[in-house]
Amino acid sequence: MDKDLLDHRKFLEEQLEWSKQQSRILDRIDEKLHEMKHIAEYAINNCKLTYEEINKLNLQLSDLKDEIYSLENSYRL
Repeated sequence: MDKDLLDHRKFLEEQLEWSKQQSRILDRIDEKLHEMKHIAEYAINNCKLTYEEINKLNLQLSDLKDEIYSLENSYRL
């Protein structure tokens, strides 16, 4: 194969790997969003949560939000 064809093949392989990495990041973001949904549904269905339970759920949501922001930043690279 000539050099241009090899260079193009290498470029496409790199793009494929980058796409796979981005897909993994999006899958992890999706998992975090599902966890957040589960927490929100739990809170809605349990109207008699204590103040401590509400704070714990809010902390979990905040942690998940921070993880999503971190993943989003790595996605944009």
